[in-house]
Amino acid sequence: MNRVEHVMGFPVSLRIDDEGGGSRMGETADALFAWLREVDARFSPFRPDSEVCRYDRGELRLPQLSADLTEVLDLCEQYRIATGGAFDVRLPGRPLDPCAVVKGWSVQRAAELLAAAGARRFILNAGGDVVVSGGPWRVGVRHPEHADQLCTVLELTDGAVATSARYERGDHIVDGRTGRPATGLLSLSVVAASLTEADATATAAFAMGPEGVDWAAARPGCEVFAVDAERRVRRTAGFPVATVAA
Repeated sequence: MNRVEHVMGFPVSLRIDDEGGGSRMGETADALFAWLREVDARFSPFRPDSEVCRYDRGELRLPQLSADLTEVLDLCEQYRIATGGAFDVRLPGRPLDPCAVVKGWSVQRAAELLAAAGARRFILNAGGDVVVSGGPWRVGVRHPEHADQLCTVLELTDGAVATSARYERGDHIVDGRTGRPATGLLSLSVVAASLTEADATATAAFAMGPEGVDWAAARPGCEVFAVDAERRVRRTAGFPVATVAA
């Protein structure tokens, strides 16, 4: 099965390579994309009627929040504390924006829907952030300065990879400690067991600048590939770079 939809502002592609289970997997794919559309409606900081916006305006208080939003806000706070404030979804003068956590968290939930339905070999790609199962799968990481080139290719069996960079949306990641855009890195990719961890860690580390590479590498289960503003590549020893066939 191959399916692509545009959700949450980016393309989401699903490929399932398991044999059989056709109609059941089709129904699961329907549920997966319905879940992502629900997340967009509930968590978008750009929809005035979303739960996030209503909470930010004070129309909802903590006891009234859904368990999902409470979980997301708790994760945001954990990363804020862990980065000394570099990662912060409540920047002064800006609305609450938990998207840096919501994306990975929601797509990981979607992958868990697939696994619960019996899918064993699949790849779920949400705007370049990827969850895989039953590999090996090869995943390319875009070159931070050349859209038609890759800077590395990794091989994953089960797990996730997420990349934070400046090439798609410019200097959109802000260091919460200074209030200025984070410009010390060109791109940073994190491999972890879940996309929740990989995506949030990649964004948080990018906000920290060059020091974020070591911070991300020290987190349990995380492997890192980064290109700094001086075009130097830094890679942890366990980052799963694919071998080139002879």
